[in-house]
Amino acid sequence: MLRIWGRVNSVNVKKALWAVEELGLKYERIDAGMQFGVTKTPEYRKMNPNSLVPTIEDDGFVLWESHTIVRYLAAKHAAGTLWPTDLRVRADAERWMDWAFTFQNAMRDVFWGLIRTPPESRDMKAIEAGAKRSAGLLGAVLEPALAGKDYLTGKNFSMGEIPLGCEVQRWMRVPIERPRLPHVEAWFERLRARPAFLRIVDVPLT
Repeated sequence: MLRIWGRVNSVNVKKALWAVEELGLKYERIDAGMQFGVTKTPEYRKMNPNSLVPTIEDDGFVLWESHTIVRYLAAKHAAGTLWPTDLRVRADAERWMDWAFTFQNAMRDVFWGLIRTPPESRDMKAIEAGAKRSAGLLGAVLEPALAGKDYLTGKNFSMGEIPLGCEVQRWMRVPIERPRLPHVEAWFERLRARPAFLRIVDVPLT
């Protein structure tokens, strides 16, 4: 059976879990990271020398890096759907998977500052700067890219949605003012129509 190490409130673990749920795979999840420890143990470091989550083990094959895990599982179990077989469509999906890290970097101070830092210790200048950068990226890059599309690569939901959808969910749920981005908002609502997204991703931030 597929095994996944990682805590459920990690955005990167959510990416792997959402992919697995979309694929309907049976799996075992093991708490790891932050308050659960595990990642610094010699046993875990043999699997993942970065001491980060998620890590998966699939019939003896160990893999880490969340976006690579999504690609691997989609290619193995959903070629032609979640994993596009058309080279250009797949490259388009992968482009957005990689861009999700650009957006994550912009959001880092916002999420950590407002969700995981006590109010008296928050760096409001960093939070405000991150909120501005995040909104700017979505407005300049994602909003026009979604014009006339249901999903990132066109009409069909693909693996490209998974990393970026997890990152945008945090932006939608942190307590900040957000500019109106109609195409992004409509895309987000399409993601929310997916049971696996609601179950795994669109849960309270912690």
